[in-house]
Amino acid sequence: MSEKQIEASMRVYLPCTLPALARVAVVRELGPAPLNGYAVTPALIEWYTSGDTEELEYVALTEAARASLRMLADDRADGLEVPARRVVVAADVPDGEVGAGADPAERALVRLTAAVPLSGIAAVHLDDPAAAEDVEAALAALPAADRGDDDARFVVDGAEANELLWYATQEIPDLVG
Repeated sequence: MSEKQIEASMRVYLPCTLPALARVAVVRELGPAPLNGYAVTPALIEWYTSGDTEELEYVALTEAARASLRMLADDRADGLEVPARRVVVAADVPDGEVGAGADPAERALVRLTAAVPLSGIAAVHLDDPAAAEDVEAALAALPAADRGDDDARFVVDGAEANELLWYATQEIPDLVG
């Protein structure tokens, strides 16, 4: 067994957008580093004491989907035409490349010190096109939600009612094509 095969890794959920995923298809990595991601961290385990690993991974995936929504908003603020679909890349990252996130209030947040090669990507999670209306509404409500408007927060949370679909890495070219 090679050293690479026995190195411990962590499943990390990385927020993304379709244009960024298209870049992954071309350059064969998600980066550049540092990258924020979400994972089953000790802080998340301590906070969510009753959950099993699958539930904790779902929490991390959901946090990454929220971050993807913010990435969509940022891209649009920069004038990019970005489809209203949240994207999360699930990757297996060597433990040595995963550090604590900068915000202790975000229990699942981690920081990657290296780009993620395509070979480290396990799957892509993506909104169904039918979720676009909810995602558009969430994008429009995001500024008011950030100012504390409870109705706007409800709209933003409404995007989470849409489950992200699972895709294999071999499907990335079809997803962005």
